Parts: sequence; structure tokens; C-alpha cells
Amino acid sequence: MKEKVIIMGAAGRDFHNFNVYFRDNARYEVLCFTATQIPDIENRMYPPLLAGGLYPEGIPIYSDERLFELVRKNKVDLVAFSYSDVRHEEVMHKASVATAAGADFIIIGAPYTMIASTKTVISVCAVRTGCGKSQTSRKIIEILRKTGKKVVAVRHPMPYGDLTRQVVQRFADYSDFEKHDCTIEEREEYEPHVNMGVVVYAGIDYEKILRQAEAEADVIVWDGGNNDTPFFKPDIHVVVFDPHRPGHETAYHPGETNLLLADIAVINKVDSAVPENVERVRRAIEHHNPRAAIVLADSELTADNADPIKGKKVLVIEDGPTLTHGEMAYGAGVIAARRFGAAALVDPRPYLTGSLQQTFQKYPGIGTVLPAMGYGKRQMKDLQDTINQTRCDLVLTATPVDLTRLIHINKPSIRIRYSYKDNSAPTLEEMIRDRLPG
Repeated sequence: MKEKVIIMGAAGRDFHNFNVYFRDNARYEVLCFTATQIPDIENRMYPPLLAGGLYPEGIPIYSDERLFELVRKNKVDLVAFSYSDVRHEEVMHKASVATAAGADFIIIGAPYTMIASTKTVISVCAVRTGCGKSQTSRKIIEILRKTGKKVVAVRHPMPYGDLTRQVVQRFADYSDFEKHDCTIEEREEYEPHVNMGVVVYAGIDYEKILRQAEAEADVIVWDGGNNDTPFFKPDIHVVVFDPHRPGHETAYHPGETNLLLADIAVINKVDSAVPENVERVRRAIEHHNPRAAIVLADSELTADNADPIKGKKVLVIEDGPTLTHGEMAYGAGVIAARRFGAAALVDPRPYLTGSLQQTFQKYPGIGTVLPAMGYGKRQMKDLQDTINQTRCDLVLTATPVDLTRLIHINKPSIRIRYSYKDNSAPTLEEMIRDRLPG
């Protein structure tokens, strides 16, 4: 008898775990996926093209609010937890639902889901969403290119559209963003790489993605998402920590796993963090993973033109996932507003439109900043309308993508950028060069 399985996810790790662990395994019958975190992901289908020969009709996707009902009704044997950036306590709440309904509950070991590469792999992951992982990835790419290596970046999945068209995605110029109908969140992660002249791969089937990336790279940089573990087996595992959230490094799944696996631990945002919190994070790393080399880094803020910020009432737009499931009440935009002398932060909540009202209801801790939500055209329109209705002097956009290329903003705006900068010795470059194979 096959074991009946439900995979809990958020359109990323869940699909990967299915592909590498369950898809061709005759021991299991995956009845469905359950989905959370990502708007409008439920009530879709993991298509036959991706599901393989054991699932000729594909696999349905339901809301994870139905987990108890689905386990009980279908006499499910096993629930596989497969998403990231979740409090340990919340993971066990999900386990309680599964076991009360009659199923076993598992988290698949990280090494089982890592695909081996024929090329050198450097993975860049984090202990929470919004630590500064992507800017660290870009810095590592710069370091590698200085050594003459040809580098390709591979991003954690964000398959929000037609899954059959997202098996393997390659981004080399801006036309590829239009070709793949990218959301704001996808553009935030891909555009900075493409602006550097770096090819980026993403999609759903990471075995196929890896083989294509290997054909044009000496080194592959895994640019992870959320605080997930890497999909590829790394030669060097770099993990980024946020001293604005001390204690989170041991409180979230699978961020703590990344802490324990880290070869290089980057404590980022040292320039804007409380020194006692930097030391608290350092002590946690030294206690839980004494073999990890620790690097201190700043998240260097720049504005296209900071002068108009002084004395103005500003609407701050921050990276969406950092504020939502990353649980940050502020990001680079707020820090920049304070640093450059803004008179006040304008609260966007009275002006919220459409789906953004639901976002703030689901994540009440967001507060007086606006997350750059844009998982689809409807949400992008809601974001545009909210910005344009908000009464402010100036808009500060602190996302990795130029929002003015995607939506129309009817008032003056200034883009805030942030990038990796070494805070002290040893530097990240020294650590990477010392550990590069060959």
C-alpha cells in the first residue's frame, strides 16, 4: 500500500521537495499540496507536465486552512512540511493539526533535497527574510568575477503564474522579464543581477535548471529566498544574519538549520544596528556553530538625491516580503528617511486599496510603511492606486527594483538603494577566496 501524502508549502520548497523526493517514488501517493503565504496560490493545479508519470492528471493545490479536513477525509498517512520563514512554535502548531487528524508529520532533511553539481556552488541563504541576502549574493558575484570566473546566479523559486511556462526560466535582459510576465517580487530579485550583466535562472524544476546553468558557468551562486536552505549542494554555504532581529536566528524554521550549516556567517546591517544586538547575534553563532567564520557587514544606503528628503512628509515603500512574513516593521526606506531628515512618515493605511487592505489585515505589524506588494497585475494596480491616493510630499521607494518603470506614481519619488559593504576585517572577499575549491 502506498503512503498517502500531503505536502504543505508556498509555491517553492513544496514543489522542489515533490520533484526530488516524491515525484518518481512509488512508495508514496501525493494527494495534494496545501498553500499559504502567497496570495491566490490555492485552487490551482500542479500540472501533469511537471507532476510526472505517476500523476497523469496533475496534483491539486488547496489552502492550508483545510489541512485537518483533508487529512481526516482522505486518511492521509504523512504530512510533509515544506515552506520557510516560520516560527518553530508555528511549525509545531501545524504538526499538531496533522497528528490530531491522524497523519505523521515530517520535515525532510536538508541534504536529501540538495542536488549535486559538476561545478562549484556557493549558496547564500539567511536566517530570516530581509537580512540582506541578495546584496550579499551580488557582492560574492563581484568577488568571483574578479578572479576570472564566469558566474551564473540561480534564484529560489517564485512560480506565481502559469506553471507549465515556468519549468526553466532564464533572465539575461529586460525583455525576459516581459517574456515571463514577472511580478514585482520576481523583478526585485532578478533585475539587480541582470543590471550587473549576470544571467539568472529560476523556475520549478531545479534539476533541469542546474544542468542548463552548468553549461554556461564556472561557479553557480545560489541566491536563496526567505530563510530556506539551498536546493543545490554547496561547496561554500554563506548565511546572512540580521542584528535588528536578534534571537530570530534560533527561533525560525529553517533559519536555525542555516545557522548550523553555515561555513561563513555574515552579520549584516552593523552600521544601523544597536551594538549590543550585533554582539548578541555573534555570541549565538559562536555558541551554536563555532566552526563558522564570522564577517561583519554594513548595508550601505544611498539615495538618487537625498536633499529633497529633508523636512518632507514621506511615504516609505519597502520590500514586500520583508514586511509581511519577514515581520520587519521597517527597512532601508525608514532608515534613510530618518538619516536624511524627513519630517514625518505618512501612514498609508487610510488610503489602502483592494488587496492591500487584506495584506494589512493579515500582517497587522506592518505599521506606517507600505509593502511593495505585486504578485500580479491586480495587486500592482492596487499598489499604484494606494500610492497615488496617499497625501504626502514625497515617496521613498526602497525596493531592489525601480518601481517607476512598473507603475505610475503621480508625485515626486526618490529611489533608495542599499548594497553590501565590509564593516571590518576579515572581509567577505578574504573568506571566499580562502575557501574556493581548486
